[in-house]
Amino acid sequence: MKNYIIIIILLTYFAFCSGCKKYLEYKSDARLVTPRTLKDIQGILDDGEKMNLRNTPSLGESSADDFFMLPASLSAQPLTNQQVYQWAPFDIRYGNDWNLGYQAIYNANLSLELLENIERTTANAQGWDNVKGSALFFRSFHFLNLVTQYAKIFDERTAGVDLGIVLRTFSDFNIPSTRSTVLDAYSRIIADLTTSITLLPNYPQSKVRPSKGAAHALLARTYLFMGNYTQARNAVNEALKINSALMDYNADPSIGPFSATSYVQRLNTETIFYAEQGLEIVNHGTSRSRIDSVLVSSYAAADLRKNVFFNMISGYAQFRGNYTGNTNVFFSGIATDELYLIRAECNAYLGEIASAMTDVNDLLRKRWNKAIAFVPVSAASQKEALSKVRLERRKELLMRGLRWVDLKRYNREGENITIFRNIGGKLISLPPNDPRYALPIPVDVIEQSGIPQN
Repeated sequence: MKNYIIIIILLTYFAFCSGCKKYLEYKSDARLVTPRTLKDIQGILDDGEKMNLRNTPSLGESSADDFFMLPASLSAQPLTNQQVYQWAPFDIRYGNDWNLGYQAIYNANLSLELLENIERTTANAQGWDNVKGSALFFRSFHFLNLVTQYAKIFDERTAGVDLGIVLRTFSDFNIPSTRSTVLDAYSRIIADLTTSITLLPNYPQSKVRPSKGAAHALLARTYLFMGNYTQARNAVNEALKINSALMDYNADPSIGPFSATSYVQRLNTETIFYAEQGLEIVNHGTSRSRIDSVLVSSYAAADLRKNVFFNMISGYAQFRGNYTGNTNVFFSGIATDELYLIRAECNAYLGEIASAMTDVNDLLRKRWNKAIAFVPVSAASQKEALSKVRLERRKELLMRGLRWVDLKRYNREGENITIFRNIGGKLISLPPNDPRYALPIPVDVIEQSGIPQN
């Protein structure tokens, strides 16, 4: 380990708010340490403010089409927010999605390097494996978030030449940054997750820590983004063997009363791995955005998500369905509802229509008002099944940081989705596969590293 690196860590799990104590299942002892032991290294990974909390990308969600801003709200935003909303070029510097992701990646890399100085023994094997598996998971989680926002979507025809992200697998700041290819980024993510699966426990001490179930789930998400539906289905099947519980929205204690302050509790039954979107630029923030009216109308009258997810303000729907217990903080972790929809999409794409509809209906039954007869979703063709599954994915996983990459991958497959903004009566469009789907890398990163801009 390089002598110039001295890390002092304050192990106060989620010290950013006093209310966090209520949802931690595990908390490290608060003390200042220089990392030398397994417990110290685990503490680096347990630094929630760097690894989980309000540090995953939000720009993609703020660029997507599930919401709109009323004129008064848009005009009140800073210029950069307005440019993001209109898919215009913008100059963003330190304090952004990019640097938040790489802070977590730095912690993961440092942990792996420190671990090299500790011998794995029979006595410490469980802790040693958890540290290594967790570090690999966190690095993969943040690499995937970054590559889906700052690069083109994975396309096997061009992934070997398309510019990806910086794949830093070391903590030494003196090593120059270079952009990988998209293929290299996904290959690294898959390799690290595959290794982490062999090291992590099925269930973590806390859902803010990685687990084998979370690693299988993240691998499924990765393969889905790549369009490898067979491998995604294999991975999601393994994840569902470990975590398959769904909340019944009729009676689950994690679902709050249906009121203006209603919320879904954090660390609820469906949560496999807990993480939150950053708050640097959040055009889709609850107070300033309204949900697309056509999307809201697609929920059936007996669908309880309409009550849980939305609060009506002056005739427009305001989102409140975060799995964070906070209407202003957006969930970006992994939950079992996503797994059912990944498997449903894989089966639909692979032509197994009945299996796809089974997963969708198993999910919807848990969201349906039990006082009203359930109306199952059905499909007569592969195309219809895929369309219905993807609509349910959009409705269920609203505001979780997934819509932007979903638009990119659907257009890769030829869906030709153009999205629009209405700005003062003028329609601004973003066509399919537009280069702007790879969001601008922060200007100060370009200036300091010399890597090419999107």
